[in-house]
Amino acid sequence: MEIVLQIFLLIVGFAALVKGADIFVDGSSSLAAIFKVPSVIIGLTIVAMGTSAPELAVSTSAALKGSNEIAFSNVVGSNLFNLLVVLGVCAVIKPVPIENAIKKRDYPFSFLVAGLLFAALSVRIFTNHVDFSTVQMMDDITVVSRTIGICLLVLFTVYLVILVYSAIKHKTQGESIKQMSPFKSMLFILLGSAMIIIGGQLVVNAAKIIAAACGMSETLIGLTVIALGTSLPELVTSIVASRKGENGLAVGNVVGSNIFNMLLILGVSATVNPIAVNFASMIDLVIFIAATVLVYIFALTNKIRRFEGVIMLLIYAGVMVFAVLR
Repeated sequence: MEIVLQIFLLIVGFAALVKGADIFVDGSSSLAAIFKVPSVIIGLTIVAMGTSAPELAVSTSAALKGSNEIAFSNVVGSNLFNLLVVLGVCAVIKPVPIENAIKKRDYPFSFLVAGLLFAALSVRIFTNHVDFSTVQMMDDITVVSRTIGICLLVLFTVYLVILVYSAIKHKTQGESIKQMSPFKSMLFILLGSAMIIIGGQLVVNAAKIIAAACGMSETLIGLTVIALGTSLPELVTSIVASRKGENGLAVGNVVGSNIFNMLLILGVSATVNPIAVNFASMIDLVIFIAATVLVYIFALTNKIRRFEGVIMLLIYAGVMVFAVLR
């Protein structure tokens, strides 16, 4: 009976995260429109943060509770899901065109951030003289320290400045924004924030109990169940965009969200409480970097085609099978 209750609370938590992020974005976008902030900047900053809010809520809550495996595996799992499933599904629906700005600026930056994170964690592994001949999958072998977390937040600030500068310089036309009254906008922001925080708490608490009851590690449940749940906003947004013939937006959403996850979410979580990283999570990070390279190779032709989308979905399925079996 307890496990049924926790599954129900997990679903309620996911629903609160997704709807809370949606309400938060609506309120923030409306408030920014009232103050005449360009819509493109809203899309690159407030909306992007809003879609990453579920990951931020879950990872920060996990860090505060000491559930470090969930905090790290949620970020890596969400990024893998965004890259392989969200983009893969969009490509299957309709081939995804790749804009030059994404290919030349955002995607390489995403790869650079993942590479730097792996390098920083690897330095700590060799500094600690880890003996890999005796290491088990769930053994902690390195840590995302507060110093690394602060560096990630500095990189996030730099990236944000670059995005805003680029948006102003090129004067990109943004989407039309539904404007509400200032009071209603603030109400939406506060309500959305509350739902995100409460949803994050519910998801982490329920996930830990379910993982313990089923004999699953926090790493596995963070990589699969929680990663899927917190990535729902990106998945739904991208599918809707594809059905409306705006498939090109999918790549920007995915790459931008992945950068936000690695820099903002991991940075905040590690600054709140250093995150211990086990051997399994390091393998997942390597898999994510390899997937990033593969998708970039697909993108070099300026379009991700249907059969490439199928390949991406099959790779994700294989990764999940590997995660469960190990």
